[in-house]
Amino acid sequence: MRATKITDPADDRLADYRDLTDVALRRVLEPEGGLYIAESAKVIARAIAAGHRPRSVLVQEKWLADIEELVTDPVPVYVVTPDIAEALTGYAVHRGALAAMHRPVLPAVAEVVAGARLVVVLEDIVDHTNVGAIFRAAAGLGADAVLVSPRCADPLYRRSVRVSMGTVFQVPWTRLPEWSEARGALHDAGFELAALALADGAVPLDAFSARRPERVALILGAEGDGLSRKALEAADTVVTVPMAGGVDSLNVAAASAVALWELRAR
Repeated sequence: MRATKITDPADDRLADYRDLTDVALRRVLEPEGGLYIAESAKVIARAIAAGHRPRSVLVQEKWLADIEELVTDPVPVYVVTPDIAEALTGYAVHRGALAAMHRPVLPAVAEVVAGARLVVVLEDIVDHTNVGAIFRAAAGLGADAVLVSPRCADPLYRRSVRVSMGTVFQVPWTRLPEWSEARGALHDAGFELAALALADGAVPLDAFSARRPERVALILGAEGDGLSRKALEAADTVVTVPMAGGVDSLNVAAASAVALWELRAR
């Protein structure tokens, strides 16, 4: 491991970590640059264990020993003070370490769903916190894979990774094509498509679970607008979570956890 102390936040070697609070900028640069940012030694460890390769690591002195245990390849490690880290990223790096990771090539949909019995489909969910929380629910409640729509937020965005507690490296995932192609691909793989939505005639979740198909693709929609018309048309069944107290629905991450628990393998 090559550890180098850096005292200038404008140092070109730190370019991957600069201005991380600019979400729009990161959406452009991370995919095109082939990178994503992993935050904290625990998340970095999970990424490396999943076979992802760090390009460099940014660490504060007090966490250097933790990073030394993780990074064995000749990866540059840049050691900075807390003030330099905050000046560089625009926020307090409380977990002490960031890594610029090479973004892996996404597998084909057929490869991800092969052998799966329960997969989660995220359509156009744009909040990175919700994406990360759904991945954590998927990992904890037994979903076999996650599929994300072309316009869904990036599961490897820093906030998604952090909220997921690194489970984005644990649950197989990839991006779906548009519904015109995705519906056929999922049907060919033997999945019944169940859209979680508020709709007239929707089947209560417990009733759907009682006749649970062998293979289920649970479709979750965007915050506010819910599922698109094309997603609802692609679905074989529309399912709803029965509610009480005058509340009509749950946050999409909470709803995913309820539905995944109900549809878990028994």
